[in-house]
Amino acid sequence: MKKIGLLFTALLIYQFANAQQVTIANQNNIYEVNIRQITPEGTFKAFEKHLDRLHDMGVKTLWFMPIYPISVKDRKGNLGSYYAIQDYKKVNPQFGTLEDWKHLVDKAHAKGFYVIIDWVANHTGADHNWLQTHPEFYVLDSITHQPIAPFDWTDVRKLNYNNYALRDSMKASLLYWVKETNIDGFRCDVAAEVPASFWKTAISSLRNATKKPLFFLAEAEDTAIYNAGFDACYMWSSFSMMKDVVLGKKNAADLKNNIENSNKLFGRKLQMYFTSNHDENSWNKADFGTMPGNTHEVFSLLSFTLPNTIPLIYNGQEEPTTEAISFFEKDTITINNLQRAPFYKKMLQLRTNTEFNNNANFQFYSLENKNLLGFERNYGTHKLIVITNLSNETISTNYPINFVDFTNFKTNKKTSSSLGLNLAAWDYVILYK
Repeated sequence: MKKIGLLFTALLIYQFANAQQVTIANQNNIYEVNIRQITPEGTFKAFEKHLDRLHDMGVKTLWFMPIYPISVKDRKGNLGSYYAIQDYKKVNPQFGTLEDWKHLVDKAHAKGFYVIIDWVANHTGADHNWLQTHPEFYVLDSITHQPIAPFDWTDVRKLNYNNYALRDSMKASLLYWVKETNIDGFRCDVAAEVPASFWKTAISSLRNATKKPLFFLAEAEDTAIYNAGFDACYMWSSFSMMKDVVLGKKNAADLKNNIENSNKLFGRKLQMYFTSNHDENSWNKADFGTMPGNTHEVFSLLSFTLPNTIPLIYNGQEEPTTEAISFFEKDTITINNLQRAPFYKKMLQLRTNTEFNNNANFQFYSLENKNLLGFERNYGTHKLIVITNLSNETISTNYPINFVDFTNFKTNKKTSSSLGLNLAAWDYVILYK
């Protein structure tokens, strides 16, 4: 199989809405970093020791959860939520200094990583200085006239985007991190709760001001978000469907319909697929609880191989993590054996192949069993076939095409016949040539 060069693993730059925009190519991927928990020290400096192994595994983009000081007022737990921000232009002193952060970014860039940071535009912590200097920046309760906490997040206060001075201040804060620390973009928390009009002007102005191809990932699943300039969105619906398949509430045919509908809705826009993240791990026991045992690998495989995907790995999944990581306390992730790292490495290497070019063709197969999900990707003379068994039962099936002289991804051996195969529960086959 022909390998593509560094050109296709780099950020692809194009024009959008009269501003530079970047698309992290389908050959790329995202690794989410929880600085507090990924090392015993919980610091920027300590995390640097992971850069070599992550580079070896094939990680391209590092997404750092919020690195800012955490509010003390109404704090949850001893350490508080990363998303209750006290100051948008400082770093959490528990993680290190601004110079430590710059050193980490520079070192990551030198190894070929892209760096994006979490941005929380919907709310601040309960003692952010804006509450004193700019109370008009906040949504007020109609009775008490006090800043409100969105949802049940009692440690934060909701921002008011009807105030255009707030919009300017938020854009200035975003610009600070690009100018000062040379990051490559942002993952934007609860992005759909912030007006799309803000994102559209903010994203465009940042790209123009920095002349950098910045990448924007939205924690949302919304066409309006893409129209505002975001490069990729979360695929919450597909993740929920995968969990339901594991539980037997849905099947492969249902998942196929979900994916087809998403692709009709979003076209070739990048969609971030995942089997865990900080929210799903801490609150819903993903992936050890939602995709236990041998169910995880096949769904992870799909997040790497489906069309228009950019897969996410949450730190610790390569171990794997077998517990919910505490959100408000120190709870160091154990990373000793890296049992899944070889699998992730193979999958990330696979994504550098020609079939994952952004312009590759994709089609689902019509398979006889509702628990089978199969598809192919092809680009020129290169083809990749994926067939999965998303059930607890062994299933016998025939390949939908002649697959002689393909290479089996698992065995690295050439196929010699086009006879059918037996797929054990939650098993899969990948063939390519």
